Amino acid sequence: MAEAEELRGELAELAAALRAYLEQQQASGATGIPRTPRASGARAATASPAPSATPRPTPSPGPTPSPVPSPAPSPTASPTPRATAKPPSAATATPTATDRAVRLPQLAREIAGCTRCGLSKTRTQTVFARGNPDASICFIGEAPGADEDAQGVPFVGRAGQLLDRMIQAMGLSPERDVYIVNILRCRPPGNRKPEPDEVSACMPYLQEQLDLVKPKVIIALGGTAVGSLLGTTLGITKLRGQWKLYRGTTLLMPTFHPSYLLRPSPQQAEAKKQAWEDLQAVLRELGLPVPVAKKRGDPGPEEKPS
Repeated sequence: MAEAEELRGELAELAAALRAYLEQQQASGATGIPRTPRASGARAATASPAPSATPRPTPSPGPTPSPVPSPAPSPTASPTPRATAKPPSAATATPTATDRAVRLPQLAREIAGCTRCGLSKTRTQTVFARGNPDASICFIGEAPGADEDAQGVPFVGRAGQLLDRMIQAMGLSPERDVYIVNILRCRPPGNRKPEPDEVSACMPYLQEQLDLVKPKVIIALGGTAVGSLLGTTLGITKLRGQWKLYRGTTLLMPTFHPSYLLRPSPQQAEAKKQAWEDLQAVLRELGLPVPVAKKRGDPGPEEKPS
């Protein structure tokens, strides 16, 4: 009997000890079925670390390599509105003579069929360009006149004849050494000043044309050309003779329009002198020889050697 009582007591102590051990293990999560909060916490810690666990890099004042390379921009992306969507973008690629030979005639045909503004209803034909698209100098005027509208070529009237003499006075050839174009491609009725919506309709064509030609220097003739290219309302008398940048990349020299130089006025002689100074500045910028006048004084461009 005593032995049985002693055995029962030992079993009771063993059972109590075992129960206490199991309870402690269960409370610590080391045995049995894990509790739900503990399981969720474990998954969160291993599968999805908190955002604050990964420190963000501190911006540096100077350029530092990025730990993850940024994707290269698409070759077809263009920040500038264009007449047509054409990959690769002429704004991001350097055009070749072949590009110009192919695309410029296409662009001329597109302009010939343009109906973006009301001038398409009154024109005889569109006026694209003349000269050499491989030239370093591009002259840009305002709009076609009656002679240009009839012939489909820019600067062929009296103002164009003076422009040719100005180019020849620079020691250059109008056919070989320059490229000539206008802001508008259609004649405004009565040769009136272009309206803002007409300029807006034509500018994408001009932008693509200049992207293809890539002149080293643009000579903007008159207030409308300068204002349209630079987005300014300042008059030509305040801007002429001052180097500017077209779209932040191409040197631009504002000067007087040949038609202004032909107009009799008390300022005519001085305007011719200033226009010639502007053309001389272009020649110096390009490292070209500057012709000397045949006689002393400051004659107008049309009196310079041809």
